[in-house]
Amino acid sequence: MIGGSMRARFFVFPWSALGALLLAACSSGGGGVPVVDGATVDVAMADVQTSDAAVEDGASSNGDSSDGDASGTTAVITEFTLPAANSAPEAIVAGPDGNLWFTESGSEVNKIGRLTLDGAITEFAIPTAAAQAWGMTVGADHNLWFIEQGAGQIARLTPAGVFTEFPITTDGRYPFGITAGADGNVWFTEQSGNQIVRVAPDGTMMGFALPTAGGYPVGITAGPDGNLWFTEGNGNKIGRITPAGVVTEFAVPTAQCTPYGIAAGPDGNLWFTEYNGVKIGRITPAGVVSEFPIPTPTCTPYGITAGADGNIWFTEYDGVKVGRITPTGTITEFPIVTAHCYPSLITTGPDGNIWFTEYAGNKIGRLGLGP
Repeated sequence: MIGGSMRARFFVFPWSALGALLLAACSSGGGGVPVVDGATVDVAMADVQTSDAAVEDGASSNGDSSDGDASGTTAVITEFTLPAANSAPEAIVAGPDGNLWFTESGSEVNKIGRLTLDGAITEFAIPTAAAQAWGMTVGADHNLWFIEQGAGQIARLTPAGVFTEFPITTDGRYPFGITAGADGNVWFTEQSGNQIVRVAPDGTMMGFALPTAGGYPVGITAGPDGNLWFTEGNGNKIGRITPAGVVTEFAVPTAQCTPYGIAAGPDGNLWFTEYNGVKIGRITPAGVVSEFPIPTPTCTPYGITAGADGNIWFTEYDGVKVGRITPTGTITEFPIVTAHCYPSLITTGPDGNIWFTEYAGNKIGRLGLGP
């Protein structure tokens, strides 16, 4: 199990009571203008923070030494404050409409948000109260699909704002990560259920149990080989599942590293974060694992995504940074403006910039690179 900072929300611990207390203690507050459901407001300039973050030393590919970013690149980080305090944004994806979409997991907010590239925010109230919206993906049907952890449901949202919810038939499964498969279905992980579930476009579900008992699957992504790849937080493994449901598992060398986020890289491999291992991992479709230490100790790497620049980008939950790792393993870190904001999930936007959620900062961040 994981302890410290806000990590108790990970795995099977309920978010509601402890998470609410932690958010109250750590959040910098919304400070934004309340938004009527479905109405759009431009984020006030007072609610947008921008900084040219200095680039920290990046580790070499073997992790034995470090060097500076020879290009002199700086990260321009801009933050957009959400309208309601304690929104607890978690997942973020580039939508089919050219906007960014994100989940607001705070039980009092309970919405899905849409953010345009110039910072206009629209929010859509989730029909089920205290749904605790978590992971999100764009389906083959060009709709948004997301996890309702608190309600035990999978939901679909059209870009026009129409919700459809599909209950998970067995209680207490704790759904977590979700992705669109190459087979036209949506796939998600069940931590307590210890299985991977396939969801057809009509909401029909079929689960596939993991070979490792108590593996606690977390993140999931579509691989370049047409299969789904996922992390096992307690099993300390990376899993692969075919569209037909055949599961293969690969052990991660570092013990108790807690694999968490996972994404397909531009190099044809899968890349994942090691929550407790403080490393970024790479696994080939054949199952060969390499690991790259992150320079900042106890930074808690969390979300991960492929960038438009050919690199892989990740968040450091406790390190309060965004990291970049090249396909050869060189790591560079960029500090975030807001302290104790707990950056969570991350995606590449349609503008080529890196976008991420700030779980306790109550903001959406955008990272752009400049000379």
